[in-house]
Amino acid sequence: MKKWLTSLLVLILLTGCGGGAKKEDSAGLKKVSVVLDWTPNTNHTGLYVAKEKGYFKDEGLDVDIIMPGEAGADNLVASGKSEFGISYQESITEARVQDVPIVSIGAIIQHNTSGFASPIEKNITSPKDFEGKTYGGWGAPLEQAVLASLMDVENADINKMEIVNMGETDFFTAVKRDIDFAWIYYAWTGVEAELRGEKINMIYLTDYSDKLDYYTPVISTNENMIENDPETVKAFMAAVSEGYEFAIDSPDEAADILIKAVPDLDPELVKKSQDWLANKYQDDAPRWGEQRSEVWKNYMDWMLEKDLLEKEIDVEKAFTNEFLPK
Repeated sequence: MKKWLTSLLVLILLTGCGGGAKKEDSAGLKKVSVVLDWTPNTNHTGLYVAKEKGYFKDEGLDVDIIMPGEAGADNLVASGKSEFGISYQESITEARVQDVPIVSIGAIIQHNTSGFASPIEKNITSPKDFEGKTYGGWGAPLEQAVLASLMDVENADINKMEIVNMGETDFFTAVKRDIDFAWIYYAWTGVEAELRGEKINMIYLTDYSDKLDYYTPVISTNENMIENDPETVKAFMAAVSEGYEFAIDSPDEAADILIKAVPDLDPELVKKSQDWLANKYQDDAPRWGEQRSEVWKNYMDWMLEKDLLEKEIDVEKAFTNEFLPK
């Protein structure tokens, strides 16, 4: 985390925190960009719908959807290199401890759909079964804290399992070769397992701790955009909200739009994933994108309890609902 924050702070110092620059295309639309957190998938469908359906154009915007590259989405958004991005509650919480000016302006999915997955032949049906097994991750302190939290519920000992870095290896290759289980988002990797006919056991974080029901992923911007160009933020979120509402109501057509925009994706996976996510985007919230301070505080308290944060943050400054359509 410190390496990431150091590079981010350097980037901010070199570029200044952007926001509010008047950039227009030949049609008089304001040009802005939104940087993804990863390769395009159904977490991002609302963005592609908003672009294809002209919702951005209707709001006076010309939006480029770009890949994060080596810098990463949070770095690009915090430094103003991109006006908007896809982030996560956990990374924004970590960033704000260091006064990095990134803010969540909408929850893409209302509840955490991630968890620990394993082939059924591994016989991992509860956190107790992590003992004696090998977990494959990416080397973040957060992973060990989450694993320990779930194992503590069942009086299991994290010292009786092995943690290895699986690097860029995909889940299906890794569980056949190097590991027993990994952390996945069911909407993509879990659905892919269904299509492959590879049965998995899934242990969702939310089944073991309410504090781990945080917002992941989210739409982000930086404080300078909010202060200096709130109308653009409002216009962007109006279009994005319409895009995700379309994906909720018409998942099959929304999937077609994503497939058209990113033809390298597996159409069958996109279709099935989109259908699985359709009722997860808004879920029990009064509107798509809405966030609650209790969710931000609960997760911050959990991170403090696990010594993952140096200090508390002001959660009311970490997120806002003010740019969501009424």
